[in-house]
Amino acid sequence: QVQLVESGGGLVQAGGSLRLSCAASGRTFSSYAMGWFRQAPGKERDFVAAISRSGGNTFYGNSVKGRFTISRDNAKNTVYLQMNSLKPDDTAVYYCAAGSTFGTRSMAQYEYWGQGTQVTVSS
Repeated sequence: QVQLVESGGGLVQAGGSLRLSCAASGRTFSSYAMGWFRQAPGKERDFVAAISRSGGNTFYGNSVKGRFTISRDNAKNTVYLQMNSLKPDDTAVYYCAAGSTFGTRSMAQYEYWGQGTQVTVSS
């Protein structure tokens, strides 16, 4: 089992930055690919970013590419999401997830989920 806890969300003005963290506990963290998803009220949960087990490969959703960066520190059992040039459309609850396969943006492929952290971007 893996437990995931997100932190770092908050309120920021458009154009600002936030760094989200996801701390993992349980069985070997480095054996999992990691992803970030987000969900706004009344909308489905959307893919944001993914990173391979070693951290050597990443990919992003089209709406955040060039603005967000996912990274991980396996020694600290932590994955990060650096969010720059934030827009009001980025407002959502952000979820960290762990899965066995890298390269998917499907929510169903992730086995473990954090509780989410709220990000609100004002205009």
